Amino acid sequence: MNVVDGLAAGRQAFGTRPAGAPTIRCLGVSKVYETIEGERIHALADIDLAVHEGEFVSVVGPSGCGKSTLLRLLAGTLPKTAGEMFLRGSPITGPRRDIGIVFQTATLLPWRNVLQNTLLPVDVQGLDKTTYTARAHNLLQMVGLAGFERKYPFELSGGMQQRVSITRALVHDPAVLLMDEPFGALDALTREQMNLDLQRIWAAARKTVFLITHSISEAVFLADRVLVMSARPGRIIAELNVNFSRPRSLDVMGTPEFGRLVTQIRHDLAASGALD
Repeated sequence: MNVVDGLAAGRQAFGTRPAGAPTIRCLGVSKVYETIEGERIHALADIDLAVHEGEFVSVVGPSGCGKSTLLRLLAGTLPKTAGEMFLRGSPITGPRRDIGIVFQTATLLPWRNVLQNTLLPVDVQGLDKTTYTARAHNLLQMVGLAGFERKYPFELSGGMQQRVSITRALVHDPAVLLMDEPFGALDALTREQMNLDLQRIWAAARKTVFLITHSISEAVFLADRVLVMSARPGRIIAELNVNFSRPRSLDVMGTPEFGRLVTQIRHDLAASGALD
């Protein structure tokens, strides 16, 4: 399937939630850290959630509520203390090859060019280089970086670097894309553009996306559902469906319904003590 066909297919899927078992499932998940002094810090408590195939879910909550901890648990890079986690029905017990991760900073290797950075998971996992190089070129075209394959990170803007990090996370065709504050380090205008770009990339790639963000408006703009977390220990205290049609323009942020959703999330956070 080419990029244009993929985009069209992705748009047909907007607003639908396929039947069957969820792609991500958490049941009673908790995480307790132990400090050097022996103190127990409860980061997460009794997390229950389900994310379905092709769904875009955003998570918002106050600093220190365990959002990034939850993402690391889903990525398999951090062990849970209690509960069960599944990806496509398989228990998450450690790092997995079928997960792609995008962090707040692009973390590109400065000695590798754009194409080489995109292909890093292919090299690490020992996948077929010819097949995935073609996929990498298609992804770079999809994110607007065709012609930049031989450029190095220092030659790119911050937004362009994050586009490379997204292609790197997608190149090995993961089941889920986990995103931890991917645009938090960008200026406001670049961040808005990246929101539009991510919406377009999601439509074309048709991946299940789980996004952590501090921005309530970003969460509402991008997601099918927004999960709201309490202050530590983090719990899911609210879930809001976002029913705006796709693709969304930035103008939707000025609508009364958008404002109502943002206000509702702020009220949920305030009611939990997360906002003063």
